[in-house]
Amino acid sequence: MYNIIEKYMNMLKKEDVNNFAISKNIYLSNAELDFTYDFIKKNWKDIIKNPNMLDIDRYKSKFSPENFPKIKQLLKESIQKYGSYL
Repeated sequence: MYNIIEKYMNMLKKEDVNNFAISKNIYLSNAELDFTYDFIKKNWKDIIKNPNMLDIDRYKSKFSPENFPKIKQLLKESIQKYGSYL
């Protein structure tokens, strides 16, 4: 499973992140998109090893008041749904 995720992450583009966010009704500003993309590319391995270690509240200031609750909820749902596969 790790190899599949690694291949996907190596090919991940900023547009992919933005399209996913839009599909979840999250409209990121350029700064939010840059931060999110860079964060994912830099930290995905650690997050996969231990998804519960991510304290999303530490990054609240990086997102608008409209987007942060949506992102926090999406993260919670994703960990619940996919956490057992990691």
